[in-house]
Amino acid sequence: MQTDIDPRSLIGRKAFDRNGHKIGTIDEVYLDDATGEPEWAAVRTGLFGRDAFVPLEPSDVAEDGLHVPYERALIKDAPDFGVGRHLSPEQELQLYHHYGLALPPPPSTDRDFGKLAGQED
Repeated sequence: MQTDIDPRSLIGRKAFDRNGHKIGTIDEVYLDDATGEPEWAAVRTGLFGRDAFVPLEPSDVAEDGLHVPYERALIKDAPDFGVGRHLSPEQELQLYHHYGLALPPPPSTDRDFGKLAGQED
C-alpha cells in the first residue's frame, strides 16, 4: 500500500476486486499493533452484508478507491470478526492464511524504550 496516505481517508471509499468489480465501502482501517502502519480494511459488502477484511498490502489506492488484488468470492468468504473491535493475533493469522499471505516478521525486540535520543549508556 502507499505509505503516504492517511488511513482515515480510506473510510467511506469504494473497494474493488482484481477484476474491477465493486466489493463495497470501507468501514474501518486497522493498524498493526507493533508498527502502527495500516494493515487491514473492513469493507461493507452489500446493503445488508457484513464486513470483509482485506489486506492493504498488496492493495493499491487510486482516485476511485481501493483496488484489492483478489477475487470477489475470496474476499466475501474471508473470516468475519465484526468491526469496531481489536483484531487478535489469532484472527490476523486466520486472515493471513485465508489470503495466502506470508506472515510478517516478528517485531524487533532490540529497541531501547525509555532512552532519550543522544543519551549514552
